[in-house]
Amino acid sequence: MPKRNVYLSDIPLDEARATLQAALEAANAAQPLPAERIPLTQALGRVTAAPVKAIRSSPHFHCAAMDGYALRAESTIFARETQPLRLRLGIDAFPVNTGDPLPAATNAVIMIEHVNPEPDGSLLIYAALPPWQHVRLMGEDIVATETVLQVNHVLRPVDLGALAGCGHAQVAVRRRPQARIIPTGDELLPHDQSPGRGQLTEYNSLMLAAQINQAGGAASISDIIGDDPDELTAALNAALDEESQLILLLSGSSAGAQDFSAAAISRLGDVLVHGIAVRPGHPVIIGMARGLPIIGVPGYPVSAALTGELLIAPLIRQWLGLAPPPASQVEAISTQKIASPLGDDDYARVALAEIDGKLQATPLGRGAGVITSLVRADGLAHIPRFHEGVDRGGQLQVALLRNREEIQQSLLIMGSHDPLLELLATHLRLSGGGRLVSVNVGSLGGLLALRRGEAHLAGTHLFDPESGSYNTSYVRRYLDEESVQLVTFAHREQGLMLAPGNPLDIQSISDLRRARFINRQRGAGTRVLLDYLLARQGIEPAEVAGYAHEEHSHLAVAAAVADGIGDCGMGLRGAAEALSLDFIGLDWERFDLAIPRRFMRLERMQALLATLRDAAFRDELGAQPGYRSDATGNFVNRRAFA
Repeated sequence: MPKRNVYLSDIPLDEARATLQAALEAANAAQPLPAERIPLTQALGRVTAAPVKAIRSSPHFHCAAMDGYALRAESTIFARETQPLRLRLGIDAFPVNTGDPLPAATNAVIMIEHVNPEPDGSLLIYAALPPWQHVRLMGEDIVATETVLQVNHVLRPVDLGALAGCGHAQVAVRRRPQARIIPTGDELLPHDQSPGRGQLTEYNSLMLAAQINQAGGAASISDIIGDDPDELTAALNAALDEESQLILLLSGSSAGAQDFSAAAISRLGDVLVHGIAVRPGHPVIIGMARGLPIIGVPGYPVSAALTGELLIAPLIRQWLGLAPPPASQVEAISTQKIASPLGDDDYARVALAEIDGKLQATPLGRGAGVITSLVRADGLAHIPRFHEGVDRGGQLQVALLRNREEIQQSLLIMGSHDPLLELLATHLRLSGGGRLVSVNVGSLGGLLALRRGEAHLAGTHLFDPESGSYNTSYVRRYLDEESVQLVTFAHREQGLMLAPGNPLDIQSISDLRRARFINRQRGAGTRVLLDYLLARQGIEPAEVAGYAHEEHSHLAVAAAVADGIGDCGMGLRGAAEALSLDFIGLDWERFDLAIPRRFMRLERMQALLATLRDAAFRDELGAQPGYRSDATGNFVNRRAFA
């Protein structure tokens, strides 16, 4: 049996970076890469390897800046409005177009609009001209030998034009740092193949290669290597013989029985760091072999992405001669308590929204495998070492991952999960009305978020057993009813989601006593409806096996049933059909959007309301399984907003 790995160290991020830097310097591999000359047509985004000087001036002759006539300014000194000066065409004045070289002995251009042609071919002008009027002097833009671009400059489209204008057809740029990525793991399949049970799609290599390319490097990806130490060592040995500056071993960096990265590096070189005090991304390896740095990247995607951001992209920029990019840091208020390991630098992906003039940060799913947190994140919050976390309402330092203007045009909806809120977001975006960001905290959690001023609107479908209605009584209970407008999003069919073929022959709520149930979290509208239906049947929650098993979305419940974790769960027909489950309808519920009235006049909120009432959106929404859109966009409580 292979020897189990252990962490060699658990050191701070700054110390890990310093260790890597010292090893690079010892191997003479810390300096920017040498130059190569490439055509301007291929140079966009590349980095200049030396100052670039003009080969020729621009323009390289005196030329007309206007359509008109070139002449000697001194000859016009006596021209007056009351005493026009007559010029002989071809002798005193010469026709020119913009960009034409100035004829010999001329030093000014008079615009064609300011000349009066005479029948005899002469020209009358009515004002004296200063020397060099409407003339572009030789070298006005660039003078030969002048430095046009500095070293370590990322070439932009305008730079390419300037280089061409001063005589360059090629430019010397830094070589792209080459990175070789080696994914490992018996359970992994390439991203273009469909995985079976027990198999996982390997996409970390795709993500890290894109990070490297975005930073200015060039990445190549090997075939997936299985969990075999000899096979991994052979692949690493082959990569060391290639012309790369960096090797990445994906997965296998932890301390499990099938984690062989550290051992493979040790066979061919030295492990310098194994374990960095960073969350997520703790089990990072830094090694050196034959003068090349090797980084063992954790297998979870959020950990892999953070390793790319904190270690790999900065190294690529160093080899390109580029300083770290200026961090777009903002201060934001945390809408939730964030617990943090005391000894680690902790990083949390957050959604950002500007509410009542304050920037609010809502943590997204924090699991190291939650790749949707990478996609949805607006910012990366940093909680430094030796801080226990941040309380709700506390200040967070956040590095922006999205344009600030886009964040300012966003609407943050917190509350119940509904998959078709993304359909609303799509139609809103296509209309140019802004961005809708959804964070799932349950119906009751959404109303409480509104009360605390943490969201622009909330999704809710809370059933009131006493009145038999939805949402209104809860708004009255938890919020100032007069300050909140309820707008219907849709009517949705709730029911029991069952394994295909319904092997237990479950027909109603009363059958839940003999099934393993998958529940929703406390405060979710589906949970409230379930409790009402159980009580109506005289069933105590303790009689339902799995009542305490909670998931946080309809699709998560459906996935648990599809995977055999439970026999049934309660949720939407659409979620059941998405995973090919059987479904028994129980009730049609009203899913509303609760909107504080102070936000109703926001331009982006008005765009949202217009989208809700748009015929194309309503038709598409109503065509989805288990949805009705006949009341979509209607105001529920009190008067319509004026």
